Amino acid sequence: MIRTLLFSTLYPSSVRPGHGIFVETRLRHLLAGGEVETRVVAPVPWFPFRHGMFGEYARHAAVPRHEERNGIRVEHPRYLLLPKIGMNGAPASLARAGLGAARKLIAAGYDFDLIDAHYFYPDGVAATLIGKVLNKPVVITARGTDINLIPQYEKPRRMIRQAAADCAAMITVCAALKDAIVGLGGTAEKIAVLRNGVDLELFRPEDKPQARAAFGMNDKFALASVGHLIERKGHHLVIEALAQMPAAELYLAGGGEEEDRLRTLADRLGVAARVHFLGAIPQARLRTLYSAVDCLVLASSREGWANVLLEAMACGTPVVATDVWGTPEVVAAPAAGVLMDERSAGGIVRAVARLREALPTRNATRAYAEQFGWQPTTEGQLALFRRMLVK
Repeated sequence: MIRTLLFSTLYPSSVRPGHGIFVETRLRHLLAGGEVETRVVAPVPWFPFRHGMFGEYARHAAVPRHEERNGIRVEHPRYLLLPKIGMNGAPASLARAGLGAARKLIAAGYDFDLIDAHYFYPDGVAATLIGKVLNKPVVITARGTDINLIPQYEKPRRMIRQAAADCAAMITVCAALKDAIVGLGGTAEKIAVLRNGVDLELFRPEDKPQARAAFGMNDKFALASVGHLIERKGHHLVIEALAQMPAAELYLAGGGEEEDRLRTLADRLGVAARVHFLGAIPQARLRTLYSAVDCLVLASSREGWANVLLEAMACGTPVVATDVWGTPEVVAAPAAGVLMDERSAGGIVRAVARLREALPTRNATRAYAEQFGWQPTTEGQLALFRRMLVK
């Protein structure tokens, strides 16, 4: 039995059940084989008040110190994260919180074999600091922004390079991220590309007329844009594109800081009646949404491996997506969908038109998604962990 400690700020909680759910999903599939035991240390920023007037900070304060999710014990120690100026100090603060939690687990009888860290900065950097103190090997998974954005800052870039040298191994969710780490000075031989899978049982096609009825859809061509309502997800571009597609409707699933701006944009462009804001919705209802619409549009400026693409495909719905980072590795056949020729409203309009000219069948899109189950990733993790422990 391999004993691991999963360390990441990207892990769901009872207060934020959708936060980092892809980390939890990968872990659950890893544990299903019975060869790995784990505990989770998922630090959250310290904040003293829970009143709703403090927004996201209050939600951090409401996260319990200990909880169990899907049979997995999760610890949520607090670390100090100063708004706007805390980026450079976050790894040290995280390491202090994580080290204390790890020592408590060891003292209670759970002496783990390795640290499985998710997100390179600050989490992976902090994990290597903990690993040095406890003499434990560390594997770091890079997921996207941690490598395709954060290294533009000098101090974090330097710490990422050091963590890449200090860790025992690295995992990237797409080949493009591996290339980027090598470009930063990382050793290619230490990096395994293990892409995210999709839960083919959870995400499956539902009856389309019934799914459309669940959202009150008419017979117009229906687009979905799913993800946090933040600038880099490009929801504004999809709304702008909708203004050029008069016979289409848009369903936006997600919550975030850009909602008011997006509503204002839709009103200014005269498409407010055709833009439906659904808020953040649970995965089971996402399945219904994916099954209902005719196309998922992902207009992100950066993505490591976008889970929503495979989720939509698993429900039989093709996608239109920007040609960035790992996305071409996901959208790699006509049955999957179409990549935009440029990230713009016009690029979306052209890509949707191309998709509609040769719309794949739902069965073909589902069959394409079926090659992206979790088993290969689970097997790759197990093989990597075994190699680390025999060195």
